[in-house]
Amino acid sequence: VYIFYSMFGFQRTGDGLWAAADQMTRGFLLGATAGRTTLNGEGLQHQDGHSLLLASTNPACVAYDAAYGFELGHIVRDGLRRMYGSSEEHPHGEDVFYYLTVYNEPIRHPAEPENVDVEGILKGIHRFSEGTGGAIPAQIMASGVAVPWALQAQRILADEWNVRADVWSATSWNELRREAVACEEHNLLHPEEEQQVPYVTRKLAGAQGPFVAVSDWLRSVP
Repeated sequence: VYIFYSMFGFQRTGDGLWAAADQMTRGFLLGATAGRTTLNGEGLQHQDGHSLLLASTNPACVAYDAAYGFELGHIVRDGLRRMYGSSEEHPHGEDVFYYLTVYNEPIRHPAEPENVDVEGILKGIHRFSEGTGGAIPAQIMASGVAVPWALQAQRILADEWNVRADVWSATSWNELRREAVACEEHNLLHPEEEQQVPYVTRKLAGAQGPFVAVSDWLRSVP
């Protein structure tokens, strides 16, 4: 377990993380402060808007931008299973490491919902709050510390703008993209087989837009 501050993990020690990939290191990196707003008073160099982009370039890194403790619980448990468990495909575990952004904000963590979507948490997106009130549908996809902001927006949209917005917690933009790219590659190489549909496409298939994606990272991340 490696705990670091702000963007220092993937910027200042980025070469070490590439070496870790080459050496098939396993474990957890915790961004104990993360995002662009946490350290505003310490100057632009500490505003971490880019670490998740850097993490996406490292094929051994599984990065999550979870919002709440119950999400992290499932992610850590699954990480332990993948890295240190045994499966038919990986009898000795997988040679990956996890990057978890855990922020530094004093937010209230809700209890785990009774019908929690564990698969969605691990795949990268799950619906956290279904919209009520309002007639105009919308979807807000948020990650990390932006989820409480999205819930506040959900209330304002319902009370003042007649908008019924669902809030989705995008626990991993990176994993959603990786799975979607893998589907595209499979479809390109196997045009005569049944075409694969990315998880994010299937997950949002029944949702009515517009879709708005927000985070505390560079716009490039979502």
